[in-house]
Amino acid sequence: MTVSKSEYKKMADKASPGTTYGKNLFFAFLFGGGICVLGQALINLFMQSGMDIKEARAWVSISLIALSALLTALKIYDNIAKIAGAGTLVPITGFANSIVAPAMEFKSEGYVIGIGGKMFVIAGPVLVYSTSAAILYGLIVWFFHLY
Repeated sequence: MTVSKSEYKKMADKASPGTTYGKNLFFAFLFGGGICVLGQALINLFMQSGMDIKEARAWVSISLIALSALLTALKIYDNIAKIAGAGTLVPITGFANSIVAPAMEFKSEGYVIGIGGKMFVIAGPVLVYSTSAAILYGLIVWFFHLY
């Protein structure tokens, strides 16, 4: 059976879902902004409990990492990401998710080989290259006295 280019295009258009850029942008903005609002609310809460801004920011980072790791382990984060799309890639929560997700996928292989061995499958290259880049940039700044 031969299909002309125009017939193939009609069949492909019929089978392909339409793009939903507007919807995707809206949900990414909504959820990404929601994570940032949660972070600000936590800063305010921690500061009201007597912490200074530096301590509050540190505890917000710890709280957001722990929350996203917990939601990933409970398989809730992925369901949120299906709706939120890029909105869940807010750096701190997305990074925690990228470390926990592979570990949970291989937990049936045991704690050392499964979870420990697969934890940095996705995030490992990011850690290596960012650390290497930081060292390189630090040496350049130090060598040329750019500080």
